[in-house]
Amino acid sequence: MADKRKNIVFRFGIVYSVICLSFLLVLYKIVIIQTVERRQWMAVAAKSTKKNIIVKPNRGNIYACDGRLMASSIPSYYVYMDLRVPALHEKNGKLFKENIDSVSIYLSSFFGEKTAYEYKTEITKAYHKGVAEYKLFPKRISYSKLKTLRTLPLFKMGSIKSGLITKESFSRVRPFTTLAKRTIGDIYSDESKGGKNGIELYFNKILLGKPGLSIRQKVANRYMETVQVEPVDGMDITSTIDVDLQDIAEKALVDSLRSYDAGSGYAILMETQSGEVKAIVNMQQNADKSYSENQNGSVSDQVEPGSTFKVMSLMAAIDDGKVKITDRIETGNGIFSFGKGAIMKDWNANKGGFHTLTLAEAIHVSSNIGISRAIVNAYGNNPSAFVDKLYKMKLNEKMNIEIPGTAAPRIRHPHDKVKYWSKSTLPWMSIGYEVQIPPIYTLAYFNAIANNGKFIRPFFVKSISKNGQIIKTFNAEVINEAICKQSTLRDIREALLGVVEGEKGTAKNVHSKYFGIAGKTGTAQISKGALGYKSGGTTHQVSFCGYFPADNPQYTCIVVIRQPRIGYPSGGKMAGSVFKSIAESTMALKSISKALVYQKDSLHNYPFQPYIKTGFFKSLQTVTTELKLPQTSASTDWVKAFSDDTNIRLETIAVARNVVPDLTGMGAKDAVFLTEKMGLNVQVQGRGKLISQSINAGYAAAKGSSIILKFE
Repeated sequence: MADKRKNIVFRFGIVYSVICLSFLLVLYKIVIIQTVERRQWMAVAAKSTKKNIIVKPNRGNIYACDGRLMASSIPSYYVYMDLRVPALHEKNGKLFKENIDSVSIYLSSFFGEKTAYEYKTEITKAYHKGVAEYKLFPKRISYSKLKTLRTLPLFKMGSIKSGLITKESFSRVRPFTTLAKRTIGDIYSDESKGGKNGIELYFNKILLGKPGLSIRQKVANRYMETVQVEPVDGMDITSTIDVDLQDIAEKALVDSLRSYDAGSGYAILMETQSGEVKAIVNMQQNADKSYSENQNGSVSDQVEPGSTFKVMSLMAAIDDGKVKITDRIETGNGIFSFGKGAIMKDWNANKGGFHTLTLAEAIHVSSNIGISRAIVNAYGNNPSAFVDKLYKMKLNEKMNIEIPGTAAPRIRHPHDKVKYWSKSTLPWMSIGYEVQIPPIYTLAYFNAIANNGKFIRPFFVKSISKNGQIIKTFNAEVINEAICKQSTLRDIREALLGVVEGEKGTAKNVHSKYFGIAGKTGTAQISKGALGYKSGGTTHQVSFCGYFPADNPQYTCIVVIRQPRIGYPSGGKMAGSVFKSIAESTMALKSISKALVYQKDSLHNYPFQPYIKTGFFKSLQTVTTELKLPQTSASTDWVKAFSDDTNIRLETIAVARNVVPDLTGMGAKDAVFLTEKMGLNVQVQGRGKLISQSINAGYAAAKGSSIILKFE
């Protein structure tokens, strides 16, 4: 017994000595590594470590005014296979050999780029060469596709065994594709460069966020990345754009541009009181006659506005007390000379002209001579007073609009030394020549007329938010509290109404039978290129700017069409028809979207009951509870409902396993559920509520039988 104990103690001593010796050796090695070999191993570690790797933040989203997504960065992935991973080479490549056939077949089926044989041949060749990154697919794939890829044979074992490598990349997508494309803007393919134009560029710093830092180290033959400084994702932007109104404006404008084979066209729709731009379209014709948004011309084009400027001119003279809206002016036969070589014509000169007009009528019929003679009579001896009045109304000031490249108006002053002020400058300026005004400025001015004289800046962004919390909101910026006296405003608004409603108005075709529209047509000659009107030739720009409903303006809109090649250039016919289409569609859409409100009266406890489809009782109960309608009860799951002004009455629908129930009055969801539950093959025709079924209620139907359900 004693010998056994001695033997156990002896063996224990040996084990204990070995452990102690091993421990001492480990300690010795640690000391050696920390002292003698420190520099050597630090150098190895440095080679396996990459510091200050930029971690990209997620770029913020851009939303429409109702929260619908208009631009977002969506991750996509390049997928590779590292054919050097040890797991694929262990046991003479057993794992690789067992899975290469199934992997090749699934990859061929999944991507459809190569045959299974081609995949097997290429992957096997790359395996023997020890390729680090064999590209499984030449393009980026979505996250959902990546998830599916990770369920395929071999890859479902994880990256350590399969060698599956993914490289994340972000692409900017617009769910509504081209809608407001140029206004929302683009970003560079290298996302770190940020926005290229539009809101993406203007708010680039806010959308971009702040990058983080990470360190990459090689551990156990794999690179591990550790984030040292977390990236800060970009904030989100909510724009003023209404997707539905944008769609309306774009379709109306493009249809018109195509019909006139026009070179370009713009349309802007804004809320009168808020200043929010609800739709903006900038279309240019491409070489193949298609149209796309290539530049923000509605905010950047410095062009002569033409006859819409007559409104500004007349307002200045009336407000200065120089003229009255009822004053009469002689326009003669439509041809008038303002000096040597300065011959002005009215558009109907070939028909003998307008002769005597009131100034209101001069706006209605858009008489060049009528407005120009009135302005020359008022300011001819002191043209500076005319331009100073325009400046006082703030027509020359650049607005801070959230679209990069926005141009400022150019309204010449007699004291300017850059260009000679001639005797013809004032009359031609009064009708919209020798001034350059981007369309959005004309829109803002007409909006001031509609907005009781308050001149506000159109804007495109409502708020900035972070993780759903609003950080900053934007509102209308008032440029001028009152562009003119209220009496002047009344005269101008009446004149603008006459352009559409008057017997001789140039925009009679803009008249709507649903609500009043007021505005002004514009038809201007524009030069082709830098050679000027005489040498370079001319084309036309037609426009219509106004507001609706005329008696209580809710929206202001401008439509501009440039270089129409088909038809006689006419602001009323060409641009006005687009304006009318936008106006009527906008008011129709907004009328439909407003919830109907029913007033209770003394005879009823509840408002009028809506039509109720036959169907599942619990669903019906949920709706009646939510809408605070009369409550009902039923002892079965399926019911037929009847309602009047005060009550809802239910009838039970008999549902048996092999007997077809009465499905009439049901929606497709409930009807298909019941018939498929019976094992029937269902064919659905139409939509709405069920009006007929090919197997009548009460008949027994064998499993697998076909039944046709018609909805209307």
